[in-house]
Amino acid sequence: MDPMKKHILEADSFWLEYHGRKILQSIYIQMQTGHVTALLGRNGTGKSSLMQMIFGTLRGQSQSVRFNGDYISHPYRHRGLIGYLPQHPFLPANLRVREVCRLYGVDFTLLCRHFESLERYGHTRLGALSTGNRRLVSTLLVLLMPVAFTLLDEPFAALSPIHMEQMSLVIAEEKARKGILISDHAYEYVLGLADETYLIVPVGRSVLLKDVRSELAEFGYFSNTSASAFAPSSSNASRIDSVNASGPQT
Repeated sequence: MDPMKKHILEADSFWLEYHGRKILQSIYIQMQTGHVTALLGRNGTGKSSLMQMIFGTLRGQSQSVRFNGDYISHPYRHRGLIGYLPQHPFLPANLRVREVCRLYGVDFTLLCRHFESLERYGHTRLGALSTGNRRLVSTLLVLLMPVAFTLLDEPFAALSPIHMEQMSLVIAEEKARKGILISDHAYEYVLGLADETYLIVPVGRSVLLKDVRSELAEFGYFSNTSASAFAPSSSNASRIDSVNASGPQT
């Protein structure tokens, strides 16, 4: 798949319900290479289900995913097309970090270039890592996979603030090579990275936001709780802008 060519992934006609309870309907999401697309919504609005349906591992009552206009029934079966980071642990605990890197086609040294602290864990089994480091390795593996599109469900979860800052820089760098869809409660990080923002509103309907913060407030997305603990520093925001302007590092 030519990484220099613009690719588009579209998801629409999604219908998902359980025992008569509608989860998703009236969905349209468009991703394109070179862009980060934000997917926001309150708990229970179906964001994770939507990502699983785009990936192809969850089948609803109806769904359509198209790559450059061509329908694809199970995107995950197409080599080099798509990667997906679920919220739950998914890597075998008995494998060593270097082993799982080889399985995902990612050079272990690339992980270490972004996070030097991982150098000592190359021969460590995933089950022996701390929760934060295991999530860090999982997120990096999916993010750095050689695919055209990446779906990230809660990529900042279980990461320390300093790791959240660094992960946002990795995402900004990787978007030059692929299209990235992100959903995370640390919405300030997500909005700082996003080129487009979709909001899932009741009942399971997607809305492409134009005036993002104003419309999020109108839809009641912001809670009364301060998000300052989950906001990137001003210096990190400047570094993200610099990465976006200069393109990927080699």
